[in-house]
Amino acid sequence: MFTFVLVHGACHGGWSWRPVAEILREQGHTVYTPTLPGLGTEDERAEVRLSDSVAALVDYVCDRDLHDIVLVGHSWGGFPVSGAAAAIADRIERLVYWSAFVPLTGESLIDLCPPAYGDMFRASAQSSRDNSVMFPFEVVAAAFMQDVSAEVQRVIHPLLERQPFHTMNDSLDLEDWARLALPSVYLLADDDLALPPGEYGWERFAARLPEGSPMLRTPGSHEAQLSSPATLAASFVEAATVPLQPKVSSARR
Repeated sequence: MFTFVLVHGACHGGWSWRPVAEILREQGHTVYTPTLPGLGTEDERAEVRLSDSVAALVDYVCDRDLHDIVLVGHSWGGFPVSGAAAAIADRIERLVYWSAFVPLTGESLIDLCPPAYGDMFRASAQSSRDNSVMFPFEVVAAAFMQDVSAEVQRVIHPLLERQPFHTMNDSLDLEDWARLALPSVYLLADDDLALPPGEYGWERFAARLPEGSPMLRTPGSHEAQLSSPATLAASFVEAATVPLQPKVSSARR
């Protein structure tokens, strides 16, 4: 049995993991689903920095005295996971990046997205009252969870919280993360359209993990934690157990 700490993506919170967490707990695993600063319903957002997200994740793990954790980052969640990893390295059994950014020192999320995405994020923040970003419904429907009905899309979108802009525009010093080369796995969703294939696609990030880090594939969209949670839960377990050697596997269920 494993102890999973699931770190959400932009505009999400711990609530978004509930279906996956319930399945994993039913199997006997322990699951934690933190909500990082600025993503709570009543949180202030204007001055929240990416470093605040990292510090909050470190505190979350240390305050609960968690050990031997499988630390999973989704999408933007790859930033706080990478940033926190060096500080809690002795508590980590494995890092899992699920359709997640794997940044290098000095890179922001906006740096790693197509230029049009950066323009969209800046415009959203500038038009907001608290320097925050929201994904338009059309983007969520077409690129994040295109594998569910329009009715479900309309239910989910209002649940999203505005993302502090600084957490998308800041970068981190990740030299210690790179030096430690912690056991890592990249898990790629087959039908993830949140980034376009090619130069800006998700596949490029697997090569940034330490040598010997497998890349697995799992069915589903960018929001598979909500659209196909049973399959994703099974893929997380596979990612926690797969041998750490170069190979490509399939997590299809």
